[in-house]
Amino acid sequence: MPLLSINYQLSTINKFMADYFTNFSLVFSLPSQEAQAYAMELADQASRFQQGDEQPESFPKELEGVIEDWCFETNEDTAENRPALWLHSSSGGIDAVCSFIQHLLQKFDPKGRVTFEWSYDCSKPRTDAYGGGAAIITAKKIKTMSTCEWLQKHAA
Repeated sequence: MPLLSINYQLSTINKFMADYFTNFSLVFSLPSQEAQAYAMELADQASRFQQGDEQPESFPKELEGVIEDWCFETNEDTAENRPALWLHSSSGGIDAVCSFIQHLLQKFDPKGRVTFEWSYDCSKPRTDAYGGGAAIITAKKIKTMSTCEWLQKHAA
């Protein structure tokens, strides 16, 4: 097949293909440098496990089920002069980040609460591409909602 024909086919396909994104960004305060170091080590272990390394025995069992969804970045940060984590992604990972935060609350701040929102976006106009959601996370419960669910519930 001539190169011109292949390029035309690729440019035609690219007109119709779209990239979908799930965006979030939040800063989560921690009670100590030790908690921050623990969280960074867990994030590093999850990342290495995704890349094919063996999972360490010390990795929390309650986070094993969300490793595949662990597609967010974790950076050290500070908030109000306290150690913190900056958790962010444009590739999703909502279930994993909620579970990660809940694990940290259970271990370091059982009475704490974290809230955040996310958005769904797309590189091209698509009727199914936009929306978002929100989460409220405590040591005992993860409660989420999506704008799609909200619309279905309240538009009826």
